Amino acid sequence: MNQQKPNILFIMADQLAAPALPAYGHPVVRAPHITSLAEAGVLFENAYCNSPLCAPSRFSLMTGQLPSRIGAYDNAAHFSAEVPTMAHYLRAAGYQTSLVGKMHFVGPDQLHGFEERLTTDIYPSDYGWTPDWENFAERPSWYHNMLSVVQAGTCETSNQLDFDEEVAFQSVRKIYDLARSEDKRPFFLLASFTHPHDPFAITPEYWHRYSDEEIDLPAVPQIPYDQLDAHSQRLHHVCAMDQYAQTEARIRNARHAYYGAISYIDDKVGQLLHALQVTGLGENTIIVFASDHGEMLGERGLWYKMSFFEWSARIPLIISAPNQFTPRRVRQNVSLVDLLPTLVAIATHDAPQSFAAPLDGHSLLPLLHGEAGQAADTALGELLGEGAIAPLVMIRNGRFKYIYSPPDPEQLYDLVADPHEMKNLASSPSHAQIRADFYVKMQAQWDIKTLHAQVLASQKRRHLVHKALSNGRHTPWDFQPHQDASQKYMRNHLDLNVLERTSRFPSPELPEPDGSKK
Repeated sequence: MNQQKPNILFIMADQLAAPALPAYGHPVVRAPHITSLAEAGVLFENAYCNSPLCAPSRFSLMTGQLPSRIGAYDNAAHFSAEVPTMAHYLRAAGYQTSLVGKMHFVGPDQLHGFEERLTTDIYPSDYGWTPDWENFAERPSWYHNMLSVVQAGTCETSNQLDFDEEVAFQSVRKIYDLARSEDKRPFFLLASFTHPHDPFAITPEYWHRYSDEEIDLPAVPQIPYDQLDAHSQRLHHVCAMDQYAQTEARIRNARHAYYGAISYIDDKVGQLLHALQVTGLGENTIIVFASDHGEMLGERGLWYKMSFFEWSARIPLIISAPNQFTPRRVRQNVSLVDLLPTLVAIATHDAPQSFAAPLDGHSLLPLLHGEAGQAADTALGELLGEGAIAPLVMIRNGRFKYIYSPPDPEQLYDLVADPHEMKNLASSPSHAQIRADFYVKMQAQWDIKTLHAQVLASQKRRHLVHKALSNGRHTPWDFQPHQDASQKYMRNHLDLNVLERTSRFPSPELPEPDGSKK
């Protein structure tokens, strides 16, 4: 491989809350491989998603731009092929780019800069999951509901497990293929798993890594409905949280399965790290570990995501390259939009970059080196999909978090004094100036009225398009992985000896023939 530029292995989990990891202080969960990555790398203590919803978060991550800038409003928002992604930038910088697993791309372009994609996605690529803010009372069948909690427990396999087993297999094989390849370009491999995303079901092997007695209950128990903030009340409707009682047994079972799923993902991380080690690629590979958003996991009586409380919006972010970055923990607020400029800076040795589109993120390279750099200590978030009825935005700056949506009272939390976000300071006289300063920042960042109109117009267009495309012949956009069987294993147009030697790693030496020479 080309030693002038580092390889990049980006490992993504799905719906993994930072507070649920031992590297972030969780006392129960066991994830030794992720912990070892954190101990050998740079761990960002206050990293946030830019939208607490799968597709918008991933589109934002890939482009370095906030969801509102690229129209990534919800899980059925079209991801335009003309928007440059980190795969485009790295590919232009000489990298071979491969995607394995979930990215929830919506629209005909299912590659977005990747040269190859080795699996299909677990979720649909069409407009069928478009919410309808003008008919909020109607709950579509695809919304989350509480069955994931009520039915939490063990299984031998599941839709999610089938998918992640394929992701792990293809990712490990790809690492071996890279080691055996004659392609000397550095690689960018994104391996994206779907666990520990609900439903909360895991195999007995991982369930029994934890005893029932050690499963902790939420730090903040269920808050009565009439004491919830307005957005949390909407989430109760969106996720039908009143359909089943949240008993202690159900909460413990769901958390038990979630912890088991984290250990499952941790083992998959271990498989990838092992493949890097035995192939010798690990010495020149930067490893990024992150999630798209978190999981409330019963905190406050809430589940899943779609809010800006810490368990939903704060995600793990670890960047490990012991030969480049001294292990440390970074406390500044950062977010997923910062990863594109960071990886481009790493790939180009921090040479000045001319980006083809405006970025909302900043390179974390100075922070990785222990410097202040451009760090603004600020993370921005937007929720423009289900659960909202108008744009819901968040600013985390310093120790404070500010949340705003036109139909709701403002929220302001001091996360140092109040890490569980129990005291809304927005109406506190002693914090009036802080609230006012955040309001000014919010107005400077977003034109909420215009954004609201743009979201409604997009929803209407997509509802019509989806209805039309559902009639007659169905032509799906879902990615179809292609495998050319004529080039796999042994075929008669291939030289058997060459094939066996080049497909074996390490490649054996070619010995001189034995016997007397004539």
